[in-house]
Parts: sequence; C-alpha cells; structure tokens
Amino acid sequence: MLVVGVGARKGIDPAEAIDAISRAVDEAGCSMQDVRFLASAKLKENESGLLEAARILDIEIRFLPHELLNSYSTPTPSQAQRFGLTGVAEPAALALSENKRLIFNKRVYGRITVAIAE
Repeated sequence: MLVVGVGARKGIDPAEAIDAISRAVDEAGCSMQDVRFLASAKLKENESGLLEAARILDIEIRFLPHELLNSYSTPTPSQAQRFGLTGVAEPAALALSENKRLIFNKRVYGRITVAIAE
C-alpha cells in the first residue's frame, strides 16, 4: 500500500489537490486503489481544500506533528524550512509508509507538492 504525502499552499481548492495527487500516482505508475493514506503536516489540518479532496477521493488523510516530520531526512530541499520543517510531502509519505521507501520524490504541481512512499 502507498502513502501520498501532500504539501499545499494556503487556500487551495479540492480540484487542485485531486489533480495533483492523481497525476503523481499516474506518473509513478501506480493506481489510486493502491493508496492507503494521504499525509501532510499538522499545520495543514484545517486546510479545507485538502480535507475536501480526501473526502472526495475517499482516502483517509492524516496530519502529522512537526517532530515526526523532522525525524526524516528528505532527498530534496523544501520551502517548508521557513516553518521549521525539513519538508512536508516526502517526510509525511515516509512516516506512514510500511517500507520507508520513496518511490516518487516530491514533485510540484502548481500550488501542491506530492511525494509517494511504500
């Protein structure tokens, strides 16, 4: 099962998130049926666009504490450093994954960043 880590700018709409997630899963050569969780930073827990996207996709979304995210090193630099985070999409995906292995390094789709781990 896969975990899709998602970083997002403030005020995104659900369609943006769904499009970015779907594109990333497709580009990784996977299927949405393989996705067990969406994961993001705790600071995004009130981001209505992400919450609504998860509801529409019918995939549970979990918001992770900063300490947990910062316990993972990320292969790519992140804008999240300004919030005291090593990253969002990559460490969130890794934190909830079983094998702790990124299969799709973060990629930016407009105002959404997506990474996938297994």
